[in-house]
Amino acid sequence: MPEMSDLDWQQATALAGKRVLLTGCASGIGRATAALYARAGATVYGGDVNVEAGEAAMAELRAVGGKAEFIRLDLTDAASIDSFVDTVRERAGGTVDIVASIAGVDVIKPFVKNEPGDWNLIINVNYMGPVRLIHRLLPSMIDAGKGGKIVTVASDAGRVGSSGETFYSGSKGAIIAFTKGLAREVARYHINCNVVAPGPTSTPLYEGATPPKLREALANAIPFKRVARPSEIGQSILFFSSPASDFITGQVLSVSGGLTMHG
Repeated sequence: MPEMSDLDWQQATALAGKRVLLTGCASGIGRATAALYARAGATVYGGDVNVEAGEAAMAELRAVGGKAEFIRLDLTDAASIDSFVDTVRERAGGTVDIVASIAGVDVIKPFVKNEPGDWNLIINVNYMGPVRLIHRLLPSMIDAGKGGKIVTVASDAGRVGSSGETFYSGSKGAIIAFTKGLAREVARYHINCNVVAPGPTSTPLYEGATPPKLREALANAIPFKRVARPSEIGQSILFFSSPASDFITGQVLSVSGGLTMHG
């Protein structure tokens, strides 16, 4: 394989022929990232609990020449995770080259007003669901002997905390620690594991859960004076999926417009 100095940037970031398992494809960051993968030449196997929106998102990519398939996925249901991984492996010819664990959920309220249902939903979607999925898929990636990339999406809340999102912050801190530990274990198989940690991002989840005054305050607190676009988070996910990141593993990349500058 040529050294990075011998490759131009287009070659270094091309993903033609790569097989991508992606969660959260129906909207927000997941949908935007699926489009970027397809544009880069990858085949996307997208999962989401929202069947109608997920199918529409993948059909939209196919309509413009992309390779994309939708498979229903409920990260709160172990049987659904098993079925999703088995179906993806079957359609992908054994395994995938890239895992993009993007799906997430949040419940914004003071910690003392949290209910067990809030905890169960958040921990299953944001932590245990991705853990189960990767645990089920990883042996096939290792057996294939071709290396690979695993990218998890956390949040800057998992690095610095966030008022009103205490348990959510904990779930995102957990996925960060998990990804770092996994990176150490699978480096011997040439599998890179990294984390993208978005700050406030203009997604349906963010717009629906964040009051207008708080959205304005967050935008003013960001040095660029706006929140991120979903595609801007997606670009970082693609970087960690590409040959340009071959010597990077166990790292957390904040994409927050400078809202947090944690070194």
